[in-house]
Amino acid sequence: MCRTWACLLSVAFVFAVAPVHRANPAYKVQVTPNESARRVDVTVDGQAFTSYIWPQSLTKPVLYPIVSPAGDVVTRGFPLDPHPGERTDHPHQVGLWLSYGNVNGVDFWNNSTALESAERAKMGTIVHRRIVRSESGAGRGELEIEAQWLLPDGRPVLNEDTTFIFRASNGIRSIDRISRLTATGGRVAFKDDKEGVVGMRVATWLEQPEAHSQVFTDSSGKATEVPGTGGADRTGEYISSEGIRGDAVWGTRGRWCLLHGRAGGGGGSETTLAIIDHPSNPGFPTHWHARGYGLFAANPLGQKQLSGGKSELNFSIEPGKSATFRYRVLIISVPPSADQIEAQYSDFAAK
Repeated sequence: MCRTWACLLSVAFVFAVAPVHRANPAYKVQVTPNESARRVDVTVDGQAFTSYIWPQSLTKPVLYPIVSPAGDVVTRGFPLDPHPGERTDHPHQVGLWLSYGNVNGVDFWNNSTALESAERAKMGTIVHRRIVRSESGAGRGELEIEAQWLLPDGRPVLNEDTTFIFRASNGIRSIDRISRLTATGGRVAFKDDKEGVVGMRVATWLEQPEAHSQVFTDSSGKATEVPGTGGADRTGEYISSEGIRGDAVWGTRGRWCLLHGRAGGGGGSETTLAIIDHPSNPGFPTHWHARGYGLFAANPLGQKQLSGGKSELNFSIEPGKSATFRYRVLIISVPPSADQIEAQYSDFAAK
């Protein structure tokens, strides 16, 4: 009998496309701003789903933590809430975020308060400006915010208008992030760079087992060693829309990519995360900057570095003009089929 997730995935292609996950009005999605605490909390029937936060200890606003319908936290705790046994590399990778490694020559991706002051002085910062609106409702909630991307001297280079749409139904949560970036002054160049664009750092149990240590180098040449850690507590596996699996997903292109694993060292509940690209996004279909150590990111703009030189995209936004990036993130506590993820893509693409 077919019982494993991989087996279910392969069998699923035989059957008709399953219904698309839609907001279920039986679930109450509450979006609660608390500006004095620098956060907006999102709950489903009173249970934590996620929070939009902009603490002074971060250099960009993020969604953190993110909790599955089964109650499992799918994002890494470090550096905000470290847990025993967690990796402590790449302290700028927190929750779910959107940023980029080379905007007019300035790095907005790698900035963190863990850097020495001389290094931080060269980095860009994304600053939350205001909550435009928040709406709670049956099966669905929304949050609209404004932020600015600031150069090291404090000048804004981009205005950001982002809408988050939070949905809930049985065994599934989803987050749509729609971010419009507007050039505030002159032309804004996004030089081809592997560090971007929308990313999340996942919990230990969603990491892929890695037998050996690896060294990862950012665009400025800074190297970070990530120790290898095998064992039953790492249960993650990437699968792309093109059927590519595991470490081989990195750098490839696809409409969507998922990461599945099982909490509790393989003995707990099964969870699938998926990031879905939108066909209107620049550089569609995106390249996947998906690392076994727990970075799960979609980068449509770093084509030269991610493709090994096969393609290149130096994207830009002209003065006063805008570009919009749309992504859907799924958090699923029931084993989905590839058809279900594909149906989600079709639904998202039609909007």
